[in-house]
Amino acid sequence: MPAGSSKKRERQYEHIKDSALDRGESQKRAKEIAARTVNKERARHGESKTASRSSTNDMSSSRRGGQRSHSGAQGPTYEQLYNEAKQRNVHGRSKMNKKQLASALGR
Repeated sequence: MPAGSSKKRERQYEHIKDSALDRGESQKRAKEIAARTVNKERARHGESKTASRSSTNDMSSSRRGGQRSHSGAQGPTYEQLYNEAKQRNVHGRSKMNKKQLASALGR
């Protein structure tokens, strides 16, 4: 957990990590899932100094998890793919749809 995190976020991190371990994820992957989820929640609630657009405008982690558990994994959102393409400097990303972005990123 980042320095200065609240007790609530620390409990949330441990709970998410334990749940991931119970589902059979590796220790490393469980920590990654917990950290990403807690960091997104911190950004959504204004508890972090910086936040990506997808962290603040995207649906909450708990809502997305609930939707995906019933309808199957649909993969990352368009916003998440676009942000990754932006980080990797993919040429022409602004004109690509979700399927094209996924293809350009090798998914």
